[in-house]
Amino acid sequence: MTTRDVPPDRPLQTLPSNDLSSRSPADEPTASWSDLLTGTNGVRALTLAGGVGLHAINVYIGTTIMPSVVGDIGGLDLYAWNTTIFVVASIIGSVYAAKLLQHTGPRLAYMIAAATFTLGALGCAVAPSMPILLIARFVQGLGGGFLFSLAYAMIRVVFPQTLWPRAIALISGMWGVATLVGPAVGGTFAELGVWRAAFWSLAPITALFAVLATLVLPRRSPDHDDQSAVPLLQLSLLVTVSLAISAGSASPELIWNVAGIAVAAVLLTALIVVERQATRRLLPEGSFQPSTMLAALYGMMSLLSVTVVSTEVFVPLFLQVLHGQSPLAAGYLAVLMGIGWTVGSLGSSGATGDRSRRAMLAGPVLQLVGMAVLLVLMPRGGEGFSIQLGVMCLAMVMIGLGVGVAWPHVLAGILKAARPGERDLAGASITTVQLFVAALGAALAGMLANIGGLVEPGGIEGTAGAARWLFGVFLLGPVICLFSARRAARG
Repeated sequence: MTTRDVPPDRPLQTLPSNDLSSRSPADEPTASWSDLLTGTNGVRALTLAGGVGLHAINVYIGTTIMPSVVGDIGGLDLYAWNTTIFVVASIIGSVYAAKLLQHTGPRLAYMIAAATFTLGALGCAVAPSMPILLIARFVQGLGGGFLFSLAYAMIRVVFPQTLWPRAIALISGMWGVATLVGPAVGGTFAELGVWRAAFWSLAPITALFAVLATLVLPRRSPDHDDQSAVPLLQLSLLVTVSLAISAGSASPELIWNVAGIAVAAVLLTALIVVERQATRRLLPEGSFQPSTMLAALYGMMSLLSVTVVSTEVFVPLFLQVLHGQSPLAAGYLAVLMGIGWTVGSLGSSGATGDRSRRAMLAGPVLQLVGMAVLLVLMPRGGEGFSIQLGVMCLAMVMIGLGVGVAWPHVLAGILKAARPGERDLAGASITTVQLFVAALGAALAGMLANIGGLVEPGGIEGTAGAARWLFGVFLLGPVICLFSARRAARG
């Protein structure tokens, strides 16, 4: 959509004037959880959350059973590509979700998404070798990207604006549920020696979900965004950036880590240049203009989430090597960030007006405190369950809470700030950015851990050094996020 397509009474939203802050608290009615979870709204909320839940649980099931998969069909040299292929396919699915919704309507879009996801799961269940499994994982990731992205795009279609923050909180909360359910389900099938059954089990559940979506979602959206082609050049650049990051981070050699990040940085710069000049976009217009509300909100979203996804990758390892925790205990202690995220989102979602703006400011502050505590205590080491470990657990909850309390308001702000005609795109872009930031954060975390000595010299000394580098560098995330939060909150 070009600028001339926008009605003259809807200028590009810049920070001095915006919907988020120009209203007084009295102007913003408060919607309760019962408004969202009862009647027709309740069934629709269950459907949107269910789609994200399927995708999220599948992510954790796949991670948990992959060692068993490799032990059965081989392909250890392709182990890391399971995640890479899945994430890349999810990004592609998230980009195409808006187009799918425009062309088919909500009901058929969800049926196609569920069918694609099921086809991928069945392919994984019967895969005789790792290359075949990777193809099936791509199909499954594509369907998961559809499901993930459609949920955010559908919020504005099926719910009034007053319910958007609570709906976003509910959908985000599915990841907290998945961190508990996914490993348990995957671990059970792995322990029984029937990893294929983990993928088979997804098929009937997804079929029931598809029936529910068909019954409760509208055939067509009440309004339709402009139907423009998918920005293939930007999508190609984004996928290449993700592949460069993943390929670089897969190597234990620091030089390849740095090379992957450097190539990704060049390609990302090219992507931004192309996106700012394009009429077919990945993100709503103005997202890369520093003076706009959208730029501040996307910046907050990226910085809040990267702090979690980049650190939780290594927390189980740090807890095992430095603090003597068992793999099971370390894994479930690392889940505290996800629990904090879920609790924060659910608890903050009802805030409006000044309370909403305070929640956005509180997010990076909570993260900053939590990261500072881990920077000091994690490298020190310890044994068993101690006061020090308890403080670190509290810090991990705070890091998750920091994302959670701000998350519903940041994402609702993106949906509100997008121009008419670009709101399907805004909903889909939330998933695209979130998936890309996850890939970037994991790669940066791997590089910093290598710099800190995780591989050389390794052992307790190297792991402690890796913890210092990781928490020290990513401590800058919430610091920078404070500036974006202040800009977004003050308008």
